[in-house]
Parts: sequence; C-alpha cells; structure tokens
Amino acid sequence: METSLVSFSHLNMCESKEKTFFKLMHGTGKEQTSKEAKIRAKEKRKRLSLLMQKAELHEETHSSRSGPLAREISVSPEEAVKWGESFDRLLCHRDGLDTFTRFLKTEFSEENIEFWIACEDFKKSKESQQIILKAKAIYEKFIENDAPQEVNLDFHTKEVITKSITHPTLHIFDAAQSRVYQLMEQDSYTRFLKSDIYLDLIEGRPKRPTNLRRRSRSFTYNEFQDVKSDVAIWL
Repeated sequence: METSLVSFSHLNMCESKEKTFFKLMHGTGKEQTSKEAKIRAKEKRKRLSLLMQKAELHEETHSSRSGPLAREISVSPEEAVKWGESFDRLLCHRDGLDTFTRFLKTEFSEENIEFWIACEDFKKSKESQQIILKAKAIYEKFIENDAPQEVNLDFHTKEVITKSITHPTLHIFDAAQSRVYQLMEQDSYTRFLKSDIYLDLIEGRPKRPTNLRRRSRSFTYNEFQDVKSDVAIWL
C-alpha cells in the first residue's frame, strides 16, 4: 500500500515538473515573440525616420538649387530676340543662360547644361590637384554609369574619359562637352525658342508658372565639395 502511495506521489511530482517546464517554455516563447515584435517596431521607426530625413534633405536641396536661378530676370524683348540668333549667343548672356536652364528644368533635362557649365569652370583650373579633384567630381556626377546626373554620351567617348580619369588634363571632357552642346543646340534649343518661357520674354508678357513636361534621370545640381569653383559666375 505504501508502495502505491509513493508511486502515485512520484507521478504527481513528475506531472507538476512537466507543467512547470511547459509553462516556462511557453512563457519564454511569448517573451521571445514580444522581443521580436519590439525589434521589428524599432526597425520600422528607424526606416520611417530615415525616409523623413531624406524627404527633408530633398526639400532643402531643391530650395538651395533654385536660389540662383529663381532670381527675377529683367531683360528687354530686344535683347531676348538676339538669343534666337544662335545658341552660342544665348549661352554667352547671363540672363539667357538662366532662362535656358529654367526651361530645361521644366523638361527634367538640366543635367546637360549643368555638365556644360561644370566643364567651362573646369577648364579654368590651374593647379594640378584642383584639376584632379574637379575631374573626379565631374566624372562621378555626370559621366560614369548610373551617375546621379548622367549625360547621354556614346560608348567611345565615355571609354576614353574613363581610361584617362586617373591622370586628367584640362581637355579630358572636350569631346563630351562638344557632344552635349550639339545635343542641346539641335534638340533643346529648338524647343526653347518655341516655348512659352521664351515667347513671353520677346513679347514682353508677364512671367507665368512653368509646367513639367517629362521625367528623366536628372535630380539636383550641387556645388563641387571641397573644391574651389568659379561656377557661380555663370549663374
């Protein structure tokens, strides 16, 4: 009889231990799930924070880049008519360059004129270190594959620049600049002369809001970092 009681008591003790173990494991699972949920929530908040920071950065960049080009252009209809004589005459006039850049922004193709301006500034470089730094900045911004403001160049032109970028000269971008100039002259300039932006100027009409036509790779134009630049005289 005592043996039976001992066995029954032993069974109860085993069952109690199993329940305790089960509760312990079950509780650990819940705790682990809770921790994972907290980690996922934290990651979501972090991603949301990063997205908000990027949005704010984009707004700040947009405001800063529109500053020089947002200045009020005061040009007589007679002067504006002269811009229609040649593309070179347009670019040589500060207000003409500003107006053409504003037009390209409506087409999201301002990377072309900004590359041309960067090349003009680059050719004024005098010190070897400045040439190297500016060449690298232009290459990474406008030339290399998937560059933020990659311009449309043929394979051969890009290949020549890529092979020369480690030891650049003041003429490294000449062929590319000429190619982009021709594209703008034959394509964008022709549309510019028919645009409301230009027609309003030559007819003396008040400036009207501009509309966006299409989307391209172009995003923003920033000054070269850590490189002294004279590009501001063009804007």
